[in-house]
Amino acid sequence: MLAALERLGTIAAVAEELHLTAPGVSMQLAALERELGLALTRRQGRRVVLTPAGTVLALHGHDILDRLSMAELELEALRAGSSGRYALTAFPSAARTIIAEACRHLLTDPGSGLELTLTTLEPEDALSALATGTADLAVVHSYSNVARELPAGVNSTMLGSEPVRLAVRSADRRSSTGGTIELGEYDRTPWITPTRDVTCFDMVDRACGLAGFRPRVVAETMDFAVQLELVAAGVGVALVPSLAVERLPDGVELLDLAHPVERALALAVREPSRADAGVRAISGAITAAAAARLTR
Repeated sequence: MLAALERLGTIAAVAEELHLTAPGVSMQLAALERELGLALTRRQGRRVVLTPAGTVLALHGHDILDRLSMAELELEALRAGSSGRYALTAFPSAARTIIAEACRHLLTDPGSGLELTLTTLEPEDALSALATGTADLAVVHSYSNVARELPAGVNSTMLGSEPVRLAVRSADRRSSTGGTIELGEYDRTPWITPTRDVTCFDMVDRACGLAGFRPRVVAETMDFAVQLELVAAGVGVALVPSLAVERLPDGVELLDLAHPVERALALAVREPSRADAGVRAISGAITAAAAARLTR
């Protein structure tokens, strides 16, 4: 009321703007003066003007009203999912492809004011970040021969799946039947695998175990580009998800497996965040980007 009086100049005008009675406005201003122990208004003819104390408070009132208006606008944008800050994590090959495309869509959308921070984490660490609240969304994977459990309170939505193929040097390719190969044909071949602390290694170990042998590992790396270059150098063979292949080195082939292995991708969020409009907007962009690259 004090800010409106400073702007409008009369009690009657304040009452009309705020849909109150003039006596009601006068009573509330008088109550504020008693609370503060300071005179905030004084008569000047038929007008009521502000004292120096009233002018100071009125200026603060204008600032408060402006901030409230800004807060209302920002809350409305959050309800609509067009603004807000969110932390996203994904494993590297998904970040390079699906997440990069989703970010491109969100950044070029004129109606979006969403702010994203991105980290690249393997699924085990990504789910821990999600459970502890340091990430709001996480793109994780599991393999058809290695199940993944989600922490309590975390929900996931399937994005799609991709085949895992055997990367071999063309000169080292064994015989094949019907366009597919049996892993058992490479039981005596050196193997290049992910590091032993992640499910990607378990996938290789179990696929080879199903074929009747344990892989003789000569190199370990989480970088699939490095794995492919080592295959090209004749170091060994590797099982590689298709999304991880950015460039196939010369002389390297990707062979389909007679007993297929697939990598499934999922978008995980905390259960309470599923209704958040910003999370839904980001999820929609990620889902659309995944649909262009993965099979269902």
